[in-house]
Amino acid sequence: MICYSYQVVYLFISFFTKPKRYPDTEKRCRYAFIISARNEENVISQLCDSIKAQNYPRELIDTFVIADNCTDSTADAARECGAIVIERSDLSRVGKGYALEAGFDYIKKTCGIDAYDGYIVVDADNLLDTNYVLEMNKCFVSGARIITSYRNTKNYGDNWISQGYSVWFMREMRQLNAVRSVLGISSELRGTGFLVSSEIIKRQGGWIHHLMIEDVQFSVDNVLAGETVMYCHDAIFYDEQPTSFVASWWQRKRWCRGYLQVLKRYGTRLILAFFRGRGFSNFDLLMSMCPAFFISVGAVVVNVLALVLTLILEPYAFLSTLLASINMMVAACLLFNLIGFIAVITEWKRIKTSASKKICSAIIFPLFMATYIPIAAASLFSGTDWKPIKHMPVDPDCEISASKKQAALNEERDEAIK
Repeated sequence: MICYSYQVVYLFISFFTKPKRYPDTEKRCRYAFIISARNEENVISQLCDSIKAQNYPRELIDTFVIADNCTDSTADAARECGAIVIERSDLSRVGKGYALEAGFDYIKKTCGIDAYDGYIVVDADNLLDTNYVLEMNKCFVSGARIITSYRNTKNYGDNWISQGYSVWFMREMRQLNAVRSVLGISSELRGTGFLVSSEIIKRQGGWIHHLMIEDVQFSVDNVLAGETVMYCHDAIFYDEQPTSFVASWWQRKRWCRGYLQVLKRYGTRLILAFFRGRGFSNFDLLMSMCPAFFISVGAVVVNVLALVLTLILEPYAFLSTLLASINMMVAACLLFNLIGFIAVITEWKRIKTSASKKICSAIIFPLFMATYIPIAAASLFSGTDWKPIKHMPVDPDCEISASKKQAALNEERDEAIK
């Protein structure tokens, strides 16, 4: 509670304040999309269509797809959509960080990092709102050098697992990043949907972050270097969440291992930077890297030991000790219910599912979070490898998939202009 009490303040700020917006601008910068794709032939075409459907000059956007150790037709599907494809085959250096490195190395050799003002990193299973680049451009022109965007969900209502993920990411967007931007505190990148200035990529000499959660590593590295990660609430993209508990287990276990990697490498530096007065962002990032579920594992161990010792040494006090432990679990459950309901209420209009499923997702959110405890415990004692999650295309006629029709209209418009 001491560590995370400041986030209770964030929670109430998020409920009573509106996210920061950026002013319109006539300036249009040039961007490249960087997409790491491993066996994503099912979804890569829809993402490319959503890029072509952007309400932004098409001549100012290029798309690069890194077909990373693919054994399917991802590369061919991306080429058919007009993307520039870099095929990579290296089973000794596996991970998104290495794929991004290959993409930036290709750009550096062919046209130079300076050929683009900024680079937008998205995942192959994402879909973009038609104003995504336009909104990111507003934030970029206002002076931001690293920007993260609003992560919505394609399959919110599939089951309790996808709903749990969705509420968690909404909570991060609305209750953390939106509040951080209002307070002038650095936000944090989360895997996909972010923009990086070419100046930063050039300063780094390409992409140099290769830990399991390369996005968090990138965030910490740049905050320690004095950068601020800005947040653009109106730049919306849609992400697909796992629906299988087994797939979710392996994915979140990899995240937990990644947090431990980053914490080991940067934890001391963040603590020193905070106490040396270099900004609250350092402490905030430290708490993000040492998530509450690690502390919760310790809390569970303490409570179990307390019950065992009480049973052995002071049996008459066992019942009161048990009730104290139960009260703590009930309080934690109610807190996560509050977090979930505030997230759902504030983002109600953006959630793409029925009203009943929206309410249900807030009710079951504590259950999803409770599953993090055994996952975090397992990550402390065993390693994990990257395991693929099969992604499926969305219905072409659904609300968030109108990009193909819009892309065709944009092509007709461009031909008419020519």
